[in-house]
Amino acid sequence: MADRAGTVAAAPAVKSPLGRPFSVFERMVAWRYLRARRKEAYISVIAGFSFLGITLGVATLIIVMAVMNGFRTELISRILGLNGHMIVSPIDSPLDNYADLATKFSAVPGVTMALPLVEGQTLASGKGGAGTGALVRGIRAEDLTKLKAVANNIKSGDLVGFASGQGVLIGTRMASELGIGAGDQITLISPEGDVTPMGVNPRVKSYTVSGLFEVGMSEYDSGIIFMPLEEAQLYFNAEGIVQSIELFVENPDDIDALRPKVEAAAGRQIFVTDWRERNKTFFSALQVERNVMFMILTLIIIVAALNIISGLIMLVKDKGRDIAILRTMGATSSSILRIFFMTGAAIGVTGTFAGVALGVVVCLNIESIRQFFSWISGTELFNPELYFLSQLPADMNGGETIAVVCMSLGLSFIATIIPAWRASRLDPVQALRYE
Repeated sequence: MADRAGTVAAAPAVKSPLGRPFSVFERMVAWRYLRARRKEAYISVIAGFSFLGITLGVATLIIVMAVMNGFRTELISRILGLNGHMIVSPIDSPLDNYADLATKFSAVPGVTMALPLVEGQTLASGKGGAGTGALVRGIRAEDLTKLKAVANNIKSGDLVGFASGQGVLIGTRMASELGIGAGDQITLISPEGDVTPMGVNPRVKSYTVSGLFEVGMSEYDSGIIFMPLEEAQLYFNAEGIVQSIELFVENPDDIDALRPKVEAAAGRQIFVTDWRERNKTFFSALQVERNVMFMILTLIIIVAALNIISGLIMLVKDKGRDIAILRTMGATSSSILRIFFMTGAAIGVTGTFAGVALGVVVCLNIESIRQFFSWISGTELFNPELYFLSQLPADMNGGETIAVVCMSLGLSFIATIIPAWRASRLDPVQALRYE
């Protein structure tokens, strides 16, 4: 419209929809490039393999890390459920005042239980004469009822015979190996027997099996026998003394703070070890294996990210004419960059979250899957004799899962930058010269 001076008023500038970041136009073009036509099927195949690679990589990482965490959690809970967090041993003289020491240790803030123990190796045999090595642990009946890992997992029999000082408790796997059950006799042979003029004779004695326990860790269910403390003292020639006192604490990771208090409560020279020192090699090996598995399985995601790069580079090469036309229509180089960035990122994002979903489903049904494959193959996968646990555990850690997701998304985004940048730098004149 002309004004009074005869000049024409300038029309207000209209911003092109092509220049808005992540506009509807850019999303539409990116989605169109993900759905290649029949003659461009090879691009869809590469995108499909990239998606599948990221999905399997993320799912495998989540499953393996969850199983490794489950192994560690289960082993710690079972090992520390049966063994003390701190072990007090004598230095200058035997622990003949173990009852008073156990009372003093139990009064230390943070200590929940103090168990005097007598331990010794024996050969156990059943009805058929078959024998197996066993560790006999002498423990007071009132202390055994506090040991929930055993007292709450009595599968056959009861604690009555044990409380009377006549019976013993054995694991279910040992009972199966020896062919005995609750109420049967078990014969124990110890090399530390009676001293005679002819030397030391092995001590052979039979006991009634009061009950069978199952803590779920094959090493314990097949190799430990619980015996009343006074009977164990007689059997191992340790009348009136114990070899150690095991302490259970509220927080196993707070051992260092409790050590001075325990030493002060003892009022005598003692040697204190904790669960970390006794199992240091075992748990260190688990940690190393876990870290190595994480690095190895990360390579799967890296390979999938490389597939995204190759697929996008081929897509850019194939869509050179389309890119030139878009540029002549007003699309900026940054708009082209965002289009191809969204194309590649869509593969990475959907693949990542599909992998998370797959990993969660497998982790929630890991034991059923193990049993199914055991049935299919006709063999026992993850034999408890080798892996210590009777079931395959899976414990998903939220922080680790988020770290896997962030790593996968980060690699996917990085993989799209180079092809997208190449697309944005394409010269439309050169692309259309021979068209």
